[in-house]
Amino acid sequence: MPIFRIHHVTKYSYDKPVKESMNEVRIFPFQCAEQEVLQHDLVITDQPDVLKFTDYWGNKTGIFNLLLPHKVLTIESRLLVRTTASSQLKINFHSGLDELASEMDHNLQLLELASPDRIASQSEINDIARVIKSTGNEVATLVEKCCEYIFKNFKYIKGITNIETTVDEILVHRAGVCQDFAHLMLHILRTIGVPCRYVSGYICPNKSGMRGEGATHAWVEAYIPGFGWAGIDPTNNVWVTNKHVKLSVGRYFQDCSPIKGTFKGAGRQLLSVFVSVGYEDGQFFEELNNVHLAGEREKVEDPLEGAFAGQ
Repeated sequence: MPIFRIHHVTKYSYDKPVKESMNEVRIFPFQCAEQEVLQHDLVITDQPDVLKFTDYWGNKTGIFNLLLPHKVLTIESRLLVRTTASSQLKINFHSGLDELASEMDHNLQLLELASPDRIASQSEINDIARVIKSTGNEVATLVEKCCEYIFKNFKYIKGITNIETTVDEILVHRAGVCQDFAHLMLHILRTIGVPCRYVSGYICPNKSGMRGEGATHAWVEAYIPGFGWAGIDPTNNVWVTNKHVKLSVGRYFQDCSPIKGTFKGAGRQLLSVFVSVGYEDGQFFEELNNVHLAGEREKVEDPLEGAFAGQ
């Protein structure tokens, strides 16, 4: 059961004072059996009161505001977490779509998470879904084959997409990063009828060759009858075991953004994010990203580059 020490610092700097900054944070570890929080400290500029609650998707969420004029806002999270999942998952590969349909009859949230949005390229998604469904009727097999399809047919390239990139655009690029692959997989699985949800968190592979280390990472959880929610990472074509740390879940990224907010003021903002992951063997990985956003009033964390972007 590995232990990870994760340091995540978000800093907003403004060239002119801003005020009435309202912010929503989802950087608390998700409450689940697969991870144990040993320590978590959250330090925010001026130490505002943080109202904490559980949102619709089960995420621990905090809201705070800075009313007085300020030129810097820093949000610092220090997390010590132990992942308790086995490295060998015992996923049920025997339950099929019929068993899934029976469970969905009694669960409105599963129905919601199995319904795809309308997109212009749905016919292309339907073609992909037919290829995947030809591999069998077992839910876990369908999920695994969908993950494998994305991994083999879409390239991992940073910088060509952003937080607003749509599934239609991903299909054109045939490339992207973790968030793009998660959104594409969600749409394919929902077209097949499998409930699935977006997951935001960290990946801690310790130089094992897995992609996405150092920034916030994204993957998918699919609901499998006889097992429950199973995490799978299309960026790396692996089932999620004990190298992923989960922060939040939702229908899409917008439900899971680690930090988002708005403020009053005409100041230009420079946003920087520092993420460090420390391992038990003394190794560590750290990454600093800077993004300059001019005149944006609303901002959300962008996991594509480990930084922030305006929305």
